[in-house]
Amino acid sequence: MKRLAAILALMIAFSCLAVVHAARGNQPHEKQKHHSFQLGADVLLKDKVHLLKGKRVGLITNPTGVDQSLNSIVDRFARNPDIHLTALFGPEHGVRGSADAGAYVPFYTDSKTGLPVYSLYGETKKPTPEMLKDVDVLVFDIQDVGARFYTYIYTMAYAMEAAKEKGIPFIVLDRPNPIGGTKVEGPVLDPAYSSFVGMYPIALRHGMTAGELAKYFNKECGIGAGLTVVPMKGWHRDMYADGTPLQWVMPSPNMPTLDTAIVYPGAALIEGTNISEGRGTTRPFELIGAPFIDGDLLAEKLNALGLPGVRFRSASFTPTTSKWAGKLANGIQIHVTDRNAYQSVETGVAMVKTIHDLYPGQFAFRAEDKNGISYFDQLIGNGWVRQDINRGTSLKTIAQKWQRDLGAWKKKREKYLMYD
Repeated sequence: MKRLAAILALMIAFSCLAVVHAARGNQPHEKQKHHSFQLGADVLLKDKVHLLKGKRVGLITNPTGVDQSLNSIVDRFARNPDIHLTALFGPEHGVRGSADAGAYVPFYTDSKTGLPVYSLYGETKKPTPEMLKDVDVLVFDIQDVGARFYTYIYTMAYAMEAAKEKGIPFIVLDRPNPIGGTKVEGPVLDPAYSSFVGMYPIALRHGMTAGELAKYFNKECGIGAGLTVVPMKGWHRDMYADGTPLQWVMPSPNMPTLDTAIVYPGAALIEGTNISEGRGTTRPFELIGAPFIDGDLLAEKLNALGLPGVRFRSASFTPTTSKWAGKLANGIQIHVTDRNAYQSVETGVAMVKTIHDLYPGQFAFRAEDKNGISYFDQLIGNGWVRQDINRGTSLKTIAQKWQRDLGAWKKKREKYLMYD
């Protein structure tokens, strides 16, 4: 009997360990081991340097342009005897992240390599013929975050146009979509609302990598560049950033964590209003508020909507910069409880609509321009969502209205997907 009891005890212990191990494996934040995983940059440097050999190379990158060991792609290119790097190009914040947010520095010399650095943010967003005079091939290597209004993908598109005009090849070194490649959400951009925060008719949460978007832009948007995408190895569409072996490198100063990126496609709609989106705090886009808001009431109203995969907690904060800087703002913090169920865009519209309805005399959308377009319209990609919020249209009706165009776009997008 004692022997039988001992055997049963061992069986129970092993069963418990198996359950614990399985539970840990299902945690979305656990790093998976992908020994075969390679970024497009690593694939290029290991197997495809011939694409650059004998050519003068222009590199478009920023601090996210690192290999899997966190070495700068600029430095790796500069040290490689088979690569003749002649010029660097940077979006907002510069190639090495040394430029302040919104700062425009048209030209400077990189202190480490001595190479010229041209800004693609400010007066010109597209490489000029003068910038490309010593360039035979343009390479793009920047981490996107998966939202239509994150501008790096349009820096890529403008550079593709410049490459087409000069008749030189354009190469994209692909990187993961950090919020996965399976979920596609929100309205498809109305071309009448095209801007640098949304140039082309794609969904707000597009579920594509930069390389897939480059292929889509090149074909569907008529760029027609001589495009090569160097794909990753070992990335799958259901992977979030923390499911890869990569470390998080901030794509921009207000994108400090993966949690930020997950809420960003919806929470950034707050930028189109007079409400703080948490800039100037340690939790941008997770903290939402203003001095006139009752945080307890707002959290109660939002939680009552029963939005999937999210809970709202009353929170107060004092932004150091941007809207309401130096003033106590009351509102909520967004807590994503189930990233697979979470609907970021619908949640963002819900926050805007709920604050609008609670504080009609104090809430405001950003002012319209001479064409009657608000910055909120540019972010959401149309004018009707703002109109419906002002009319009192229900959240359910608003979300249903964008589904038809979204379904058609999903089908169009399929032929440009490169990963399972």
